[in-house]
Amino acid sequence: MNEKITVLVADDNADFTTTLSNYLQKEEKIEIVGIARDGNEAVEMAIELKPDILLLDIIMPHLDGLGVLEKLNEEEMEKRPLCIILSAVGQDKITQKAISLGAQYYIVKPFDINVLIKRMKELKNYQPGQFKGGLMSREIKTQYIDISPDKKKNQENLEALVTNVIHEVGVPAHIKGYQYLREAIMMVIKDTEVINQITKQLYPNIAGKYSTTPSRVERAIRHAIEVAWRKRRARNSRKYIWIYSISS
Repeated sequence: MNEKITVLVADDNADFTTTLSNYLQKEEKIEIVGIARDGNEAVEMAIELKPDILLLDIIMPHLDGLGVLEKLNEEEMEKRPLCIILSAVGQDKITQKAISLGAQYYIVKPFDINVLIKRMKELKNYQPGQFKGGLMSREIKTQYIDISPDKKKNQENLEALVTNVIHEVGVPAHIKGYQYLREAIMMVIKDTEVINQITKQLYPNIAGKYSTTPSRVERAIRHAIEVAWRKRRARNSRKYIWIYSISS
């Protein structure tokens, strides 16, 4: 019971992670073992470091928090970290998606640091299967850590909306096309003229950001759309079969 709770923080906001880490390191029973700046790094560090708890943001570069959860679910890990989502995104559909993917708590920024520490200590004694579908807790607090400028909050709200739409369509968060598609939508929102220059500007811009080629970006986006289309057709087929079976 005297062992420290090992924690991995995954958030691309350097100021926030520094402030949060400074708070947590004052706790004798908590040890920060690493800080990940993007989703891919979060997955790699979670596998390598085997932390007790992963503090995870939803909106991150390369792979978002939902994608991180999906990736970790696919890994055969000897020790899977318990997950607390810390995010400015409070939309119910994203909250529910995170919980369904295995997050134990979803805490909306800005939040009370004492509540976070309390939840982390509760999870120390968490046993798999103790709570079906996670602890199912979504918390909003008024005493908080809040160091994000309004501009960043507005950006996160926009990214959250786009993320929600893509998940609604059915694109898996862990495939490359998901990130490219989200980036493409964000670019078009900021500059509608880009939609008229998809091959000359949109794909090359995304390719440059992710160190790949425009043709790979195009193929990945097409694949993402095809995956979503197949999933939707499969769902509709199951629905029609069920309707037919109960009406026969």
